[in-house]
Amino acid sequence: LASGGASIAALFLAGYIPGILTGLLLMLVASFWAKKKGYKVGKRSTLKNIIKTFIDAVPSLFMLVVVIGGIVTGVFTATEASAIAVLYSVVLGFIYKEITFKKLPQILLDSSSTTAIVMLLIGASMSMSWALSFENIPQDISTGLLSISDNKIMILLIINLLLLFVGIFMDMTPAVLIFTPIFLPVVMKLGLDPVHFGIIMILNLCIGLCTPPVGSVLFVGVGIANTTIEKVVKPLLPLFVVMIIALFLITYFPQLSLWLPGLFDL
Repeated sequence: LASGGASIAALFLAGYIPGILTGLLLMLVASFWAKKKGYKVGKRSTLKNIIKTFIDAVPSLFMLVVVIGGIVTGVFTATEASAIAVLYSVVLGFIYKEITFKKLPQILLDSSSTTAIVMLLIGASMSMSWALSFENIPQDISTGLLSISDNKIMILLIINLLLLFVGIFMDMTPAVLIFTPIFLPVVMKLGLDPVHFGIIMILNLCIGLCTPPVGSVLFVGVGIANTTIEKVVKPLLPLFVVMIIALFLITYFPQLSLWLPGLFDL
């Protein structure tokens, strides 16, 4: 929406390898940290338990096949896929006995409240994007950045640093809607693929979700662990470092994002 026509199917596929790469780097740090601190090791799962757990998870995992497979093969659009995913989730909720007809009205009410908040953010962000475009601010920023340097590496470095800073203070949805129209013209002049830039932008803002003071993922984690931000920030520093390393690998090696969509001619 914000980019004016980038393929949603391509963006979905482009995120897999960067996501796996980031996850593996985080796992390496977590493993090293656990060994260094001498954390207790959990009981090793037996092959029987692994197979049983996998079989139990197959219906949930199949949602990925239905949604992504349907979009990539052109069976339905991304918008239709979201509706199918919701319907499939409701059916699974009843199968796993996590949803009952008695709970359904409250679930629908909570979903409506959440959607209303997101739509309000989108509406305000779209208004701001229009105002920015009307005042030619994206073009001015584009000209300003390119006047600093015409070096692709330097421009991408500046954009990454700006987006990391933005992600610290702003939630992802408004940040995408506001800054995509600003930075996309710049990177397209440098010959960057919009899908590749989409992955760069989302990863930047995902890092912001894990950082204070507005990191919603960080606050959820702290709440679940029943601890405080002050206690977790220091141990998280190595994880922030590897996420930034993953970001720069994905930024400067575009095939990490574009190889998989290329297989499907997206």
